Amino acid sequence: MKRTRFTFPFVAALTYIVLATSSSQAAIRNYSADVENSNWRLASGTRLNCTLSHQIPGYGTALFRSVASKQLNMEFELDMLLLPKTYDFAGVYSVPPRWIPGGAQRTIAQMPLRKQFDSELPETAAWTMLSELEKGYWPTIYYQDWYNQNDQISVALNAANFTEVYQNFARCVSRLLPFSFEDIAYTVLNYKLNSTELTKASERRLAMISEYLAQDSEMELVLVDGYSDSFGGSFKNKELSVERAVETKARLRNMGVTANIIEVTGHGERRHVAQNNNERTRPQNRRVVIRMEKP
Repeated sequence: MKRTRFTFPFVAALTYIVLATSSSQAAIRNYSADVENSNWRLASGTRLNCTLSHQIPGYGTALFRSVASKQLNMEFELDMLLLPKTYDFAGVYSVPPRWIPGGAQRTIAQMPLRKQFDSELPETAAWTMLSELEKGYWPTIYYQDWYNQNDQISVALNAANFTEVYQNFARCVSRLLPFSFEDIAYTVLNYKLNSTELTKASERRLAMISEYLAQDSEMELVLVDGYSDSFGGSFKNKELSVERAVETKARLRNMGVTANIIEVTGHGERRHVAQNNNERTRPQNRRVVIRMEKP
């Protein structure tokens, strides 16, 4: 039987039953939670990751996720029990439930279906789905069944029991750290002349690392490399670079990093990154470089 692409929208008023047409015997298989068992929960709620989940019986889980970052972000993921066999697109609509008479169905997005991968939607579509749920509408996804050419699939997110959990999710999103692991994984700390005292900017940078490590203790390796400028003797500069690195290790330990994954090296005045004979650029060489890795 020749495959035909499903045309959207295909319903004017959604009824949550299986339909069959006399000409093609095509049916709509609907997946959704009933009102009594609509289960929304805050699956993850830290300052690094906020995940709102909704169980869809017999189908899988709908997930809304936002992570710590410099910019506000959101994505929607459809975690399917049965992954797509082909590449295609699904239509995503906001559908009024039957107890909202006169409500209009609205188009939200087209969602790519990727072979053997869960399906996702980016920020704008994800926020739109959340706002429609907040109004009591049901974001619903329609596509051609990739295993049965006679069937179309309808996957609906039930808005029942949504509001309170969503408010907790929104509070979680508002508390996410305004930076990610990638923003601190490579950090340069600078020091005052002939001292182990950090500059004010570097103290703020170290405070960011502390804030992050308070939420995530899954570090695998931390490399701490100390350096100095060429002001003074090379032996003294070597010692100073080691002191800076060792002190940084101690501060990282106080933040909860296990001592045995922190490797410390002092390089002295070697490997400078700026001219040492220039008072304006020399301070850049008074530094500790922190490199963090996690699983």
